[in-house]
Amino acid sequence: MTGPLICKPVLGGRLDVGGERRLMVATHRVDPADFDESIRATAHYFQEDIPKAYEVRLVAVGGQVFGGKLITTSEAAGTDWRTDYDHIEYDTVDVPGDIATAVRRFLAHYGIAFGSFDFAVTPAGQWVLVFFENNPCGTWSWVENRTGLPIAAAHAEYLMGDTA
Repeated sequence: MTGPLICKPVLGGRLDVGGERRLMVATHRVDPADFDESIRATAHYFQEDIPKAYEVRLVAVGGQVFGGKLITTSEAAGTDWRTDYDHIEYDTVDVPGDIATAVRRFLAHYGIAFGSFDFAVTPAGQWVLVFFENNPCGTWSWVENRTGLPIAAAHAEYLMGDTA
């Protein structure tokens, strides 16, 4: 492997260490030059460390897609926005047609009606090459709360049978 890389938690993100506060296993940068044979001892989730202008939490419900834009203003938030909420600016972003179509095809292929998709948008404006993952149980209300996107209404419409 060549760098630069990030390492993400494989399962869950919080560690119960006793007391009231739980520790979070955050995404962090790693240098492949530091890898040795011990890397074979357990599973790892590596991704390329993508330069980004901003991140998008794209929430898909039925046929509708909603783009929540996260502009991070600290290095910590830029690596893992969950570690530094005070340095995130929220907005909405129009989802490009080809991305919306691909997300709908993804949902149809797997027979699911909902997903929280994470993207980074490069400084050059590229989305398609930097799709990170879909979380079929991903949180979404924080996107609605900070952007005003009507995601809860889309869920209600879907559950009532209006999947337009």
